[in-house]
Amino acid sequence: GRVNAFLALITAAVVVSLLAPGDPATKITRVATAFGTTAGKIGIVIATAAIIGECMMLSGAADRVVRAFMHLLGEKHTPLALMSSGYVLSVPVFFDTVFYLLVPLARSMFRRTGANFLLYLLAICAGGAVTHTLVPPTPGPLAMAAELQIEIGTMMLVGALVGIPMSLAGLLFAAFVNRKMPIPLRHAASEEHEQLRDDQLPNLLWSVLPVALPVLMISTDTIVKTLAKGYPAALATLDRWTGAMPDVSSGTVGFSGRLAQCTAVVGDANFAMLVSLLIALIVLKRQRKYTAVKLAGVMESSLMSAGVIILITSAGGAFGAMLTEADIKRAIEGMFLGSRVSGMLLLLLGFGISALFKVAQGSSTVAMITTAGIMNAFVPDESVATYNVVYLATAIGSGSLVGSWMNDSGFWIVTKMGGLTEVEGLKTWTPLLAVLGVTGLLVTLLLSQVFPLTVMPA
Repeated sequence: GRVNAFLALITAAVVVSLLAPGDPATKITRVATAFGTTAGKIGIVIATAAIIGECMMLSGAADRVVRAFMHLLGEKHTPLALMSSGYVLSVPVFFDTVFYLLVPLARSMFRRTGANFLLYLLAICAGGAVTHTLVPPTPGPLAMAAELQIEIGTMMLVGALVGIPMSLAGLLFAAFVNRKMPIPLRHAASEEHEQLRDDQLPNLLWSVLPVALPVLMISTDTIVKTLAKGYPAALATLDRWTGAMPDVSSGTVGFSGRLAQCTAVVGDANFAMLVSLLIALIVLKRQRKYTAVKLAGVMESSLMSAGVIILITSAGGAFGAMLTEADIKRAIEGMFLGSRVSGMLLLLLGFGISALFKVAQGSSTVAMITTAGIMNAFVPDESVATYNVVYLATAIGSGSLVGSWMNDSGFWIVTKMGGLTEVEGLKTWTPLLAVLGVTGLLVTLLLSQVFPLTVMPA
């Protein structure tokens, strides 16, 4: 259950903190402080993302995105359309909700074509599971970015990039399993959500905006920061072109300085998500003619689910911080013959530990947060790093997909909604996620060498 995850993590954090060295007086308070630190970094973003996701479902914006993919790719490429829809929608919407939204499409396509139900079902998973574990504002990647001090924009862009080959590999695997195990459509327990006519849906631009806008806003800030850090000459050229040069004596900043101040506000994740939330609410109000009371109700119910997620994620952050206090780094280094863990080994270790946590307790989010807390101790200093720490996050995220079985809520959502038996779930969903995870690791290893993204000294 959901509550148990929070209690288990907080209890574990307290136990580890009590066993860790330090002043007895602060052993409990440091757990609460670490909890608060994580909540401060992720709370607003997760709360707003939950409301945005709910608004997109109710207003028909999510439906519009799916239909746009279906229209663009055509009926022949339904699996690709379902995968792409899952990929895009799992960024602001939680995986289980995306699955509820898309499963009726898999069913109606099966009724129309009489074949490939399993392919449609797994295509949705191949898209949704990937962005769920790699692209903020989903809680896991968001918490990893906070823990490992990665710019959120970098996490978004690199996570999305690593995710594309993962989803495609998942789609190929889905086609393979579908040929080996043709599974009929069985009547699943869920009720279909009402299908709206095309003219009842918001237009595509308004539908995509709540997803695209925060990505654009946050990425802009990341790009400006990266330029300032690694390529100051480019910004100096910009100052010269615009004629707004910085003046040290009077303390005025140049054009690039003003730009950086501006993007720092606009590109703050909390601010970007609030703007996106406003748009999602406006679209919902316009489409459904909701009263203020009804809109408040929507926000209320979304925040209930977000609250649980924020509690679990923050508790995971506290647990990770206490593992650092307990100097788990030394224990792990000892296992690796006391060598400095670095380079490729660091990525493999992050992947492996994350997969272990996933198998042990079932939640990808918890696996990501805990592993990021442990691996944080190994992150080399920027001056000696051979690749950007974001690749450690994508390795951990990929690991958190490997080994999904009976203790993972995702396993039950997919089997129950898809009308699969447990054995069929273990033969389809479990290996699909392992394929996604291993592909993610391979792509991460490759990119960390080809595009290390380290800031070159100017």
